[in-house]
Amino acid sequence: MMMKDCKNYCLALFGIIATAACSLKEQQEPVPYYMARSFPDLALTWDEGIPLGNAMLGALVWQKDGKLRLSLDRADLWDLRSMENLNFEKYDFDWVVNRWNSNEYGEVQRQFDLPYDTLAGPSKIPGAALEFDIAALGEVEKVKLDLKKAICTVKWKSGVILRTFVHATEPVGWYQFENLKTPISPTIVPPPYVGGSDAGVDNPVTGQDLRRLGYPAGALSRGDNNMTYEQEGWDGFRFEVNTRWTETANQLQGSWSISSAKNGREDNAKATQVTTTALEKGMENYQNSHLNWWEDFWSQSAILLPDSLLQNQYYMEMYKLGAAARQGAPPISLQSVWTADNGKLPPWKGDFHHDLNTQLSYWPTYTGNHLALEQGFIDWLNQHKPTFKKYTSAYFETEGLNVPGVTTLEGDPMGGWIQYAFGPTVSAWLGHHFYLHWRYSMDREFLENEAYPWIREVAIFLDEISIMDANGNRKLPLSSSPEIHNNEARAWFDQMSNYDLALVRWTFTAAAELAKELDLTKEAEEWANTLNEWPEYAIDETGLMVAPGEPLRESHRHFSQIMAIHPLGLIDIRDGDADKEIIENTISHLDELGSSGWTGYSFAWLGNLKARAGDGEGAAKALQDFASSFVLPNSFHVNGDQSGTGKSNFTYRPFTLEGNFAFAAGIQEMLIQSHTGLVRLFPAIPADWQDISFSSLRTQGAFLVSATWVNGNVDRVEITAEKGGTLRMENPFEKAAFTAGKAYQLDGSIIQIQLNEAEQVTLTRQNEAD
Repeated sequence: MMMKDCKNYCLALFGIIATAACSLKEQQEPVPYYMARSFPDLALTWDEGIPLGNAMLGALVWQKDGKLRLSLDRADLWDLRSMENLNFEKYDFDWVVNRWNSNEYGEVQRQFDLPYDTLAGPSKIPGAALEFDIAALGEVEKVKLDLKKAICTVKWKSGVILRTFVHATEPVGWYQFENLKTPISPTIVPPPYVGGSDAGVDNPVTGQDLRRLGYPAGALSRGDNNMTYEQEGWDGFRFEVNTRWTETANQLQGSWSISSAKNGREDNAKATQVTTTALEKGMENYQNSHLNWWEDFWSQSAILLPDSLLQNQYYMEMYKLGAAARQGAPPISLQSVWTADNGKLPPWKGDFHHDLNTQLSYWPTYTGNHLALEQGFIDWLNQHKPTFKKYTSAYFETEGLNVPGVTTLEGDPMGGWIQYAFGPTVSAWLGHHFYLHWRYSMDREFLENEAYPWIREVAIFLDEISIMDANGNRKLPLSSSPEIHNNEARAWFDQMSNYDLALVRWTFTAAAELAKELDLTKEAEEWANTLNEWPEYAIDETGLMVAPGEPLRESHRHFSQIMAIHPLGLIDIRDGDADKEIIENTISHLDELGSSGWTGYSFAWLGNLKARAGDGEGAAKALQDFASSFVLPNSFHVNGDQSGTGKSNFTYRPFTLEGNFAFAAGIQEMLIQSHTGLVRLFPAIPADWQDISFSSLRTQGAFLVSATWVNGNVDRVEITAEKGGTLRMENPFEKAAFTAGKAYQLDGSIIQIQLNEAEQVTLTRQNEAD
């Protein structure tokens, strides 16, 4: 292909990707290869089912014992029994410190760690399943998930077709069988909360038996073309599952819903009401609004890569993001709306882990231009702030704000390995999301009312809990580094771990920056002065250590010691030779130790880390390893190595989502970076990637950027200033001449353009032929 032809080809692709006004209803098959997934048959396990969802309701489409099965879930189905062992009046942080200093840490493990492992609740719980006897339908021809429309289609060789989806915003799911030659009807199958004689204890990683929850049997009732399942849970909690359908000579069309209630109080419309209304309005009416939402979702941003493995995986991750995150719904938990359908509780009780899992899950919302979805996480954190402050006061006996590292739906602590479940810097990492939301949105009201108040409260807490060491530096009474040394006594350090220190230093840096932005000069000075009282990072020839005197000595899944590099950006590859050396040594040491102790999310995080360091080949390789070895056919991240190639000693398959979303962020990090306030295009691209494009990726400063990379060079850049301001961008054209649609300043390699709100500008490479 000649250069000019390649340029036109990429621009055409760019135009296709960037077109936001294209109606999905008018779109003809075939769709782009990366927007659909096809399978030769229905999956035979729940965790390989086709995922559908809207962040509140979810479904998995698969086959069990010869029946087509829709595993149904709702995000607020929770057993919220209290953890009676969490008696902070008697067992607080001071008690932990004293037990650790007295070499009696076994008491702490028995008090806080063991109950999480042995008690069934609190926990996320499953809803139910819909089953259809498909024996008469014959052999399946194809199963397809249309990502663009969020619709799953199953085709049988007999001509029967099933179309099913979970509505994008309404609490209802739909199914429609066409070309039926014999009648078919749904049956609700309750989870096995009762039955059998020995529930066992099991392991929270693989899931404990549902019977250990002690629920009474649910009530099943069938009427004319409808069926209802009602289940009583813990302490007055109840939920209802209903499906309702219509039949013709050759078609079955039905809707389903799940509703929940606490102590007789209905917080949402009952499932029976939802399905009744749905059938009255009709599936077509719901499908139109469903398609419109997903059309808008996909119009927010797009990418086109020459690597089909990474391209495919990226779109699956963004699809799952659209299915799992929403303002008005709970945040993304470990499995979101796809709770295990295997007779057990979900891995790690399906809870909210804030020592990595929730944080990584929202990484792709910023550059991916999906701040509205991330807002649901922010809202939940703000909603439960009183609960978090109560925990902070009771356990740490301070003012300010910290958050339990493992929480229920309502933000209450659940215990577990308390170095992380009760870690002192959890709220600091969560505060990073408030900061990123501000920087990527430039929403002044959000800065004033949400971002700075959260970070200020965290800074107050860290200031109060800190003590002075022998060298006159501040430190935490005990520090840790997730999940180094697991939950052993030696997982605590009497000096600052680099994990905790990076989060502390970031908090006071951000507090000073935001206070200054709000003209709170005195507060800004106080935070800056406090920052100077904390020590520097522990560094040796291996780069960032775990803690002073504690280099990383073995392959480990959690890169907690590198927080200052990524995601916090306190140490950057372009900030001078000293920082560059730290980063290079740190990454080199990770590579030398190898990946035997890693899980899937480690590879996704490494992709981000190497992209941040400008290593395109390394970033692509890490993300390729993730996509090829740590996901199931339906794209779910299952922690362990499924490839049999020895990439990790972990070969188990507990499904969690954070690795999926960290992967998507890693792709974005390869294409565009703005964490230093300077926009860099294609900062980490493998040498053999010749043609790339992306549309409407968001940068800090609230700029939307689209760009094409043709024959190994940036060809065209389009920028929209959502809020207005000065764009600072590293010259993507390097020494080549370019034209710009507006006056600009070129200071060395930095392009500066002043843009008004909503103003757009295009920069284009000038080729010799032009």
